[in-house]
Amino acid sequence: MAAEWADLVGATAACLTTLAFVPQVVKTLKTRHTRDISLSMWVLFCAGVALWLVYGVLMAAWPIILANAATLVLGGTVLAVKVGNRGRE
Repeated sequence: MAAEWADLVGATAACLTTLAFVPQVVKTLKTRHTRDISLSMWVLFCAGVALWLVYGVLMAAWPIILANAATLVLGGTVLAVKVGNRGRE
């Protein structure tokens, strides 16, 4: 029973932290405005998420794999727009 609760808590946390990036991605894609976001933060964040994804693959932990794959796509989208805007803002 404790393991089921732990899985539920982990899955809920993964969903919430992944979904937290959706508003930023939507805003970034709509406005293409990235002047006020830090390039180094997004590079470090995406690198960290990519490593969590590798960890999940190595551990065969599907919740970690799915959450971090989705988060990497979302974070990578913001990072790509930020990099694309270099020199323009």
